[in-house]
Amino acid sequence: MLKPEIAGDEEVMYEGRIIEVVQQPMKIGDKTIKFETARRSPGVRIIFVKDGKMLITHEYRTELNGFDYRLPGGKVFDTLSDYRKYRVSDDYVLANAVDTVKREAQEEVGLVPIVMNHIHTTSPGSTMLWDLYYFVVSEFENHPNGQSLEEEGEVIEPEWRTHDEVRAMCLDGSIGEERTVAVLLRYLESQK
Repeated sequence: MLKPEIAGDEEVMYEGRIIEVVQQPMKIGDKTIKFETARRSPGVRIIFVKDGKMLITHEYRTELNGFDYRLPGGKVFDTLSDYRKYRVSDDYVLANAVDTVKREAQEEVGLVPIVMNHIHTTSPGSTMLWDLYYFVVSEFENHPNGQSLEEEGEVIEPEWRTHDEVRAMCLDGSIGEERTVAVLLRYLESQK
């Protein structure tokens, strides 16, 4: 088996506001093949925990044309150009993710994180690069201004659920973001 090696600069084939498609020439033996990857600015998901309960949001999602249960969170960078500035180092992206947790917590659920821990980062696969940084917030306080949804069309209703309820929601499909389901189930298992 021959390992692919980079054989030139990547070429941007498509660029949107938050997603780009790139082709990277790779040499495998005598052949050069273009590998295609879609790349998106990373996001955060926040697991608020208190007294055996977890904060889940009931949120309208335009891509679903309906409601979904999810964790609070959002984009670390609003544009690809912002993301490109920081992509060179995971440390810089993680530092920006921490700032995003603070901002999204206030906007989406009206809380101010005090103690937070990064517990996991997921990516959907080799041809789609879209990291989600998961944080557990175990201490927080209410924001004096409460929830302040910033984006047009955002409808987000926070709900406190028991760990058993969240586990059931993961298993019955009520929580639709599959990566989040996996992270939540692992987290819940670690809390037994």
